[in-house]
Amino acid sequence: MAPEILKASWLNREPQFSAFTNGSLLDFWRTREERQFMGIDDILIHYVSFCSPHHDKTLIILPGRSESYVKYPEVAYDFYHLGYDIFIIDHRGQGCSGRMLDDRQKGHVEAFDHYVDDLAKFIELEVTPRQSHRCYALAHSMGGAILSRFLMRYQELIFRAAALCAPMFGINLPMPRWLANFLVNQAESNTQRRNAYALSTGQWRPLPYFINLLTHSYARYQRYLRYYADYPELRLGGPTYHWMRESMLMGDNLIENADKIQTPLMILQASEDKIVSNRELLAFCASRQKAETGKAEQNPLVIQGAHHEILFEKDILRAQALNAICDFFDQN
Repeated sequence: MAPEILKASWLNREPQFSAFTNGSLLDFWRTREERQFMGIDDILIHYVSFCSPHHDKTLIILPGRSESYVKYPEVAYDFYHLGYDIFIIDHRGQGCSGRMLDDRQKGHVEAFDHYVDDLAKFIELEVTPRQSHRCYALAHSMGGAILSRFLMRYQELIFRAAALCAPMFGINLPMPRWLANFLVNQAESNTQRRNAYALSTGQWRPLPYFINLLTHSYARYQRYLRYYADYPELRLGGPTYHWMRESMLMGDNLIENADKIQTPLMILQASEDKIVSNRELLAFCASRQKAETGKAEQNPLVIQGAHHEILFEKDILRAQALNAICDFFDQN
């Protein structure tokens, strides 16, 4: 498919969404190769790939909290048909990857850096051998925090550029930060408490479209609910207190050290985001712009009117984001 035809289709996909998902997208999904490796503490990490001998570019996709590669066929389809080999990882504790707790629905990690350790091993397996390819990374929400931490830790330029969609540099908390700090620190001394669902969260439950905070796309939201109906084992509920503590501390660390990332970054902000904190996202951008590393970056790119899941938004907003990401990758 010619790139210009594909890009034109981005503006008019929702009216024929059912035909697209049950036709060419389903055919594409059936070509996937699913693989796995052993992550830190013997947690099995699953990932999926779509590759062609005709491609000379590779794109690594890192989903957000609670997501699986099973949710990402449309994103994979679009970049694959622009000439990228695609790899999508399921982070530990979610998707098809192994869990750490008996309640599979608890969003949990022992150390945030374990996500990064898994990513490092994955890159060693699949990206490092691709010397002939131009390699890029695309990350959403929690995936953006994981990728940022990886790029901060490994200074060598593995990726020519990276795009972060609504990255999780801070969480939109239902309470003041000092109170959240108090609660997670208080829970930390008791194993049962630290591994309990954080306040006001619990097991996964489907929300009606009209009160969802993820997307304005009815068609894509219905598909999201359908994939949890078809794969109940992939459902993930709220995070544990320990996950909250690890993630809040990591967000602070990323903002403080944003200037240490050498890889060119594009940061996309959803103007109506209620999931991650745009205040912390702007602080991360400001930290980079003060430094030599981020001076040339025009961040953030605000997707006006978008909810948190920019890559699953209604056509006009999604197309704006995808076109900007493609242009950014082409420039690098």
